[in-house]
Amino acid sequence: MQLTLWFTGVLAVILIVFAVATYLFLNYTIRLQTDNTLREISRTFAGGIEREQIDLDREKTALNDAETEAIQEAMNDLRFRNYQIFVFDKSGNLLVDGDQLPNETSPADEQIKKLAADFSTAPLDSTFFSVPVGETEFRVFAKKKIDGLDLIVLTAHPLDDEEELLDRFRSILLIFVPLSLFLASFGGYFLARRTLSPVAQMGESAENISATNLNARLPIKNEKDELGKLAKIFNSLLERLDDSFEQQKRFMADASHELRTPLAIVRGESEVALSKKDRPAAELSESLNIVHDESKRLTRIVEDLFTLARVDSGQYRANFTEIYLDELLADCVRKVRVLADKRNVALEFNAAEELPMRGDEQLLQRLFINLLDNGIKYNRIGGHISVEAEKSGEKYRVTITDTGAGISEEERAKIFERFYRSDKARSRTAETLTSGAGLGLSIAKWITEIHRAEIELVRSDAGGSVFRVTFSI
Repeated sequence: MQLTLWFTGVLAVILIVFAVATYLFLNYTIRLQTDNTLREISRTFAGGIEREQIDLDREKTALNDAETEAIQEAMNDLRFRNYQIFVFDKSGNLLVDGDQLPNETSPADEQIKKLAADFSTAPLDSTFFSVPVGETEFRVFAKKKIDGLDLIVLTAHPLDDEEELLDRFRSILLIFVPLSLFLASFGGYFLARRTLSPVAQMGESAENISATNLNARLPIKNEKDELGKLAKIFNSLLERLDDSFEQQKRFMADASHELRTPLAIVRGESEVALSKKDRPAAELSESLNIVHDESKRLTRIVEDLFTLARVDSGQYRANFTEIYLDELLADCVRKVRVLADKRNVALEFNAAEELPMRGDEQLLQRLFINLLDNGIKYNRIGGHISVEAEKSGEKYRVTITDTGAGISEEERAKIFERFYRSDKARSRTAETLTSGAGLGLSIAKWITEIHRAEIELVRSDAGGSVFRVTFSI
């Protein structure tokens, strides 16, 4: 309804301005046409006097009867309805007038004489006057010097027909403008209801969508129009929200599951240790070692969860500095070498040249330690891991190759998801530098994203897996 009122108001302003402008233009055109006609009649009258070949003494103050009759003859040759001509001499005396046609309106003698007297003293050769006589307005064209004679010729025309035409036009406008507004408002209201009904349906559908039914979508009648495109945008937003909520639900469920196991172990071992007061020192030490190992694992899980929570909330700020990628990789290899030796996994690192770049040193160490830790944890006993860093054009490429059992094809698309582990039993029992909760690769992917890099699984089969991280310089 409000849209219809706005539409009607704007249309009313436009129609009123158009009507006023049209009326003023018509009034100006009619007045200009009348003035041109008066001027042309006066010119024609002057030409008629020339044809009568009036020979007058230019210094005479009055005309004789023959001369006046000649002017009258010239006037009689002009028979225009509602146009009268009045001729005065330079003293202001009325010589002849055209006020002899039947059923014609004529200005009053007093007013026409006064007009001639005022014009005789004016410093103008010709001009226009508007003379009101009763309810009738006359348009008068005054001119001096007809064929060199000191005559004053007034050509008058009543504006009754013009006023009647303008009155009719005003009446048409007074009927047309309100009628147009009524029809436009009615049609606008009908079209607005029909056009905006999908918006109302979308609003009702959106009002019923909450966190419990984010899988619902807004109805789309026509995908090609603007409302259809808007509905598609809202549905896309709902889809992203649904995915985010589902991710949060899975995150909470997986986090609870991952925390439950070490907490249960810690609680069980502590209860066993406290159940007997006279337990041997060796058993107590073993229980404490188990509690210590699980507490370290809990610490790593909580740290990973805290990191991901800060990432999701946008509160994590990377500290970019000038570093050397080759030195950072060598340091990461040294840190995991003890763990690799325990599983009899050989480590090899190759970097042909220095690789300077800008990055967050701690995050990049975490990225490569996660990749190396996975390579060691899922490798075979006596296996091999090679780390190669090279410059290729405007990019740095770090390739980590292991000799593990590989990742199945259906699992490759899930390895970067949070809490995903391809071998859950081994990840819980194997010694690791990470949390072992399936968060390492998801954190690694996030680290590459903030460095505008790419991480990809190049190959994974029975011969091992190849991960590659590519940095743009």
